[in-house]
Amino acid sequence: MSYYVEVILPIPLNQKFTYLISKDEFDFIKPGMRIVVPFGKSKLYTSIAYQIHKNFHGDYDLKSITQIIDKIPIVNSFQLKFWDWVSRYYFTSIGDVMRASIPSNLILQSETIITLDPDTNFDDDKLDEFEFLIIEAIRIEGQISIKDVSDIINKKNIFSIITKMSNMRLIRVNEKIYSKYKPKLVKCVRLNKDFKEKNIEFFFKNAKIQLNIYKYFQRMKSEFNSHIKVSDFKNISPSYSSAIKKLVDKQVFEYYDMEVKRNYIEDKIRSSNLNLSDNQKVAFDKINLLFEKQNVILFKGVTSSGKTEVYISLIKKLLNSNQQVLYLVPEIALTTQLVERLKVYFSENLVVYHSGLNINQRAELWNDLMKNEKPQVIIGARSSIFLPFSNLKLIIIDEEHEQTYKQFEPSPRYHARDSSLILANIHNSKVLLGSATPSIESYFNCEESNKFSLVELNERYGNIELPKINIIDLSKKIRAGNMHGLFSDTLLKNISGSVERNKQVILFQNRRGYSPVLECNNCGFSPRCVNCDVSLTYHYSKNILRCHYCGYNEKTHSTCHKCQSKDFLSKGFGTEQVEIELKGFFPNLKVIRLDHDTTRGKKSFKKIINSFENHDYDVLIGTQMVTKGLDFRNVSLVGVMNLDNSINFPDFRSYERCYQLVQQVAGRSGRSKERGEVIIQTYNSENNIISHIISGDYKKFYKNQIIDRKKFNYPPFIKLIKITIKHKDLNRVNNSSSWFFNRILPYFKNNLLGPEFPYISRIRNKYQKNILIKIPKEHSLSGVKKIIKKSITTFHSISDYRSVQVIVDVDPY
Repeated sequence: MSYYVEVILPIPLNQKFTYLISKDEFDFIKPGMRIVVPFGKSKLYTSIAYQIHKNFHGDYDLKSITQIIDKIPIVNSFQLKFWDWVSRYYFTSIGDVMRASIPSNLILQSETIITLDPDTNFDDDKLDEFEFLIIEAIRIEGQISIKDVSDIINKKNIFSIITKMSNMRLIRVNEKIYSKYKPKLVKCVRLNKDFKEKNIEFFFKNAKIQLNIYKYFQRMKSEFNSHIKVSDFKNISPSYSSAIKKLVDKQVFEYYDMEVKRNYIEDKIRSSNLNLSDNQKVAFDKINLLFEKQNVILFKGVTSSGKTEVYISLIKKLLNSNQQVLYLVPEIALTTQLVERLKVYFSENLVVYHSGLNINQRAELWNDLMKNEKPQVIIGARSSIFLPFSNLKLIIIDEEHEQTYKQFEPSPRYHARDSSLILANIHNSKVLLGSATPSIESYFNCEESNKFSLVELNERYGNIELPKINIIDLSKKIRAGNMHGLFSDTLLKNISGSVERNKQVILFQNRRGYSPVLECNNCGFSPRCVNCDVSLTYHYSKNILRCHYCGYNEKTHSTCHKCQSKDFLSKGFGTEQVEIELKGFFPNLKVIRLDHDTTRGKKSFKKIINSFENHDYDVLIGTQMVTKGLDFRNVSLVGVMNLDNSINFPDFRSYERCYQLVQQVAGRSGRSKERGEVIIQTYNSENNIISHIISGDYKKFYKNQIIDRKKFNYPPFIKLIKITIKHKDLNRVNNSSSWFFNRILPYFKNNLLGPEFPYISRIRNKYQKNILIKIPKEHSLSGVKKIIKKSITTFHSISDYRSVQVIVDVDPY
């Protein structure tokens, strides 16, 4: 009888692969274990065992596995079910899902290793210069890697040389599996097993420091009976390290390495006291009651209403029952303040997981969760949904409306909020969606479809009034001569007044840099990116022009490339220009900026947030980073520098996003005691969205939007799938996108839009065109995907289109 294992490989192919295994391996292997398998001519991959069985119906020869890595699975059955769903729903390979899920250093790598061929004798004189250098290096080292060869002969393209030497049987080329995961080791000391205590005073009579270290060691051992680190002796003497080495040489001590966890959350004094207001208690009780019959609840609470305190109360209840809670936040940056608040209550049970951690920290957290030794609350960004939960009972999705829960690049292009609903179903757990400004889809699921229940918290904590919103019509201010650069006189006056009252100010501008366009005032020339169809953004402090899509940059030139004029005009403005102008008006003002340019360092975001929180600065200027869930108690004024970019963006959700953005940034104002104020500068003061922003009536705004969505046939009334055609050749993109559109047109007819260029038609030297499919709710989504899949197969069978990239994005919003 033959035995088989079906595995998932970390490569973008839409299938699982089957390998031969022995009877002993069949009895040992469990789904979720890592197995090294050969794939292709000579490559080795770390795969995940998916299924073990005895039935194979293929008509091709199978390879055998190379190695079983684990004794127990590192991926559990819940995850394998979830991976399957993500792969099917988001039209992506399960290999891509695997790579997105598992920390990269747990996926062992295959490295090409070169050794001498022992069966071949050759004359060194017949070798050319490169061959001789390579052979000599192997003789010295025993084996070398491909990278070593490149370094030795100082050439990048070395594969033709390696192939030639292999064909001549001078060398053998093999694949070696290695792990990138390195546990953190701390050097410790213990008594040498051969050491016999003698007359200690006499033994150390001429070595006082060694004697003190020895006595300290014995005292530590008797008091704590634990591992004693070399660094524990640093207070004994500045020369403690050399003294310990001498004790090792005398065979009194011996060194050993102890594996320790990478501690990334400092402990804080634990508090069990949490006093909910009457409104919070009502919300808490209602959520618990509704969870008895409903799996998903939308928790709509105005900004500063105290949603986090309700979350904490729910988490405490579950941790007391030895269960797991996943707490999702839309940005890594938001974990900074949140961890500070939560570790007061859950320090030893708190886990933080996001891409900001190094790969070894992520691997250790993964392994800890697999062990499931204690109840845990896991705070993380969207990728946290792929962690190995085994006792997950609640998923909290804070700021559920945020677009950053959607992964756009690379594949899998999943939405963490929507995927969490499936994850919860797999684990038989509950989901709590929290927001002051819910997504239209989530509110629709409460109001119209009754898929979710709704709990509201409509008053701020302490009954503080919501901030007063003032709209500044920039056209009128310009005509009246009341504009000073980017600032209206009203905004400048209010900034001055807030600072005089020892209050702080937040200014929001949703663009970084100094100016998005630098234009010659003489001929109209504007520097553009060499890789993308977009103008280069001017950054004043570094005097460079930078593309915010591919990273290309160049020095700012003093004269125009085209006509040599020195007269430049900056069009539009970013956070850097706001900062410079504000400092010009108020030289003594302490101003700090929060955007992608100022938060490149590992701890820079935390440093900026903490310094503003501690009132080291009067004004915080920022992009969308300042709108998301940050809690500053002393901010009395928020200024929106220009609302129009958000209003005019060409997207069916632009009004929704604009409303959410303004309400969220406004919510940073007046969060303690006195009412805050918001000043919004715009050229579109008569726009319909402005009246909704002023009133803050979400339900009225929702009703207005849902009418338009239904009228023009957009979500939540239909499903959307976006197909993007990409290639470096423009003509090929035009031709192939037209072919694909016409291929699927008979199936979708009036529900098909495109093909058309997006807002930016070329990024990273690839042109792109989009085709949008609107799928009525009554139609089968799986049926639509089958049509797309078949069409892609036919598309790539055409020789001219084989190199054209086709990207399918399900729910692309």
